[in-house]
Amino acid sequence: MASNLQKNWYSILGAAPGDDLQELKQKYQRLVLVLHPDKQKPGLSEEEADLHLQRFIDVDQAWKVLSNEESRKMFDLQLRAQELKQSWPVDACVTLEDMDWDSENEWYSYDCRCGGEFHLEKDEAEEEEGSVVCCDTCSLSIEVKRST
Repeated sequence: MASNLQKNWYSILGAAPGDDLQELKQKYQRLVLVLHPDKQKPGLSEEEADLHLQRFIDVDQAWKVLSNEESRKMFDLQLRAQELKQSWPVDACVTLEDMDWDSENEWYSYDCRCGGEFHLEKDEAEEEEGSVVCCDTCSLSIEVKRST
């Protein structure tokens, strides 16, 4: 079901996660009436016809996923997990060299403009990707990139 993360089935139906089954069904039926291959105007270019067909297939797949309680729950969980992974707005981008090493606490620190500090644990600093670190006092965050 990993492929479901590539498409947002709710947006394909013009729906929202809070919509009930009846609302989803109405949106699905409206789209199917418009997008069904038999309802297409003659004279569409092959490219336009292919786009309509793909949209029809997406709408049908969205309905199959969202009309089934189990698959909808799974999709909602995957959607939520994806939302949580979205990048934070960062105030600054720094490298480990820009930060101070605190050997007593075994973390890197960086001063925030509010007077607080950003702390990056040693094991987080060793990760491949950059880390987003929040200030211990305010809502600002920085992205710490690995040194190159």
